Order: sequence, then C-alpha cells, then structure tokens
Amino acid sequence: MLTAADNQLRVCLLSIKYNVMREMLNKTTFLTNIGFMILNNATFILQWIILFRLKEDIGNYTMKEVMLLWGLAASSFGLARILFARAFSLPDLIINGKLDSYLVQPKNVLLSVITSDTNTSAIGDFLYGLLVLVIFCFSLKRLLLFLLFTVTAALIQTAFAVLLGSLSFWFVRADAFGGNMLNCMVSFSTYPDGIFRGMARLLLFYVIPVGMAIYRPVHIMMDFQPMELFRVLGYTALLFTAAVIIFYRGLRRYTSGNLMAARL
Repeated sequence: MLTAADNQLRVCLLSIKYNVMREMLNKTTFLTNIGFMILNNATFILQWIILFRLKEDIGNYTMKEVMLLWGLAASSFGLARILFARAFSLPDLIINGKLDSYLVQPKNVLLSVITSDTNTSAIGDFLYGLLVLVIFCFSLKRLLLFLLFTVTAALIQTAFAVLLGSLSFWFVRADAFGGNMLNCMVSFSTYPDGIFRGMARLLLFYVIPVGMAIYRPVHIMMDFQPMELFRVLGYTALLFTAAVIIFYRGLRRYTSGNLMAARL
C-alpha cells in the first residue's frame, strides 16, 4: 500500500515538473511574468509604508507584522497555484464533463486533477513573499516557521477550493459562489484581522478559513506557542480530509462527456 502511494506521489511530482518545464520553453515570457508579478505585489508595500507614517499600528498590527502577513499571503497563494492550480478551476472540469481523461488513468483521481496544471506567474508571488520576510522581519526561526506555514496555508487554500469546486457535482451554478468565496479569502488575507469585528470576524475564522491559513500563523511567528502550532496543523489535516471525502462523494454523481450541461 505504501509503495502504491509512493508511486502515485512520484507521478504527480513528475506532472508538476513537466508543467513547469513546459511553461519555461519561452524563457523570456516565463521570467517576464514572474518579474511583473513581483513588481505588482511590491507596489502594495508603498501603500502600507504611507499608512504607517500616519499611524503607529493598524488593527493592532505593527508594520513588521503587516509585512509578515503580506509575505505569508503571497507565498502561500503562489505555492498553491504552482503545485495545485487545477484545484481552482475544478467546477469547469465537473460542469463540462472534462474529468473523463482523469478517471481512466491508473492514478489517484483528485491528486491527478489538482496537479495537472500550474500557474508559473505565481512563482513571482512565492518569491515576493520570501523577499518580504527577508527584508522586513528575518530570523532563522521565523524563516523555518514561515516555510512551514506557507505549506499549510497553501494546503488550506487548495482544500477550500476543492470543497467549493465539489459543490458543482450537486449544483451546476455553484462555480460563481465558489469563485467569490475564494476571492474573498485572497482579499481578506492581506488585511490585519484586528480591523474586523463581529460577524465579519466570525466569517473569517469559521466560514472562510483565513484565520487558520494566515492570521493565526502570523501570531505564532511573532509569539511562538506550540499548542497554537498544533492547532494549525490539525486544522489543515482536517480540512484536507473533508475536501477529499466531499470530492469522492460528489464524484459518484459525475456524468461523463458534456451531459452535465443537460442539468442546466
């Protein structure tokens, strides 16, 4: 059983490697996309520098903590879309009956699907996050935690995308709802959680998993607490497990070819 799982993982890693190498065929375009993504993200640093000249803290966050927040949000966003880009377009595969080619392959269906594409411009997001950490708040301990939380946040984003995408097995128009929820997650992850109150805060911690993906890891990196670290790791495993279960339950309802359109 372990051998089979190992083989599945090797195949998926080869798929990711192939996707990246395919995008690198045109090196000029490849490097330009990465460079512009870094520059695009860097403009937001100026926004926060200006704001912190007017106020010492925003939402109980210092400039260093906001930069750490931005760095983690960017790096995890990038890593999720480098490794698991197809997870974020899952509704299209389901609604238009495009899962057929994955179902006939001797591989884990979900793993095969989510690793079948990559977004190379997201490499710019990943590198940008690391640069922000190094420039504004570097320490060896923080770097190690940052890399760990980049992985957990990327897995949480991917699991959330799979959960939302799997709704399309039951509801054909769920893609719009899922897209809005994912956009909300990206948008809110770049603002200090201290500025949110009441229902908005509950939404970010218990409906849209920004709290466990970004906010709590930032607090842990600034004030390390082992129990909080285990909570983040446990939540990541729980959410990904839920995503896998929901996907395979929905897969039983999948209709081959373009027959899903008949349900419109």
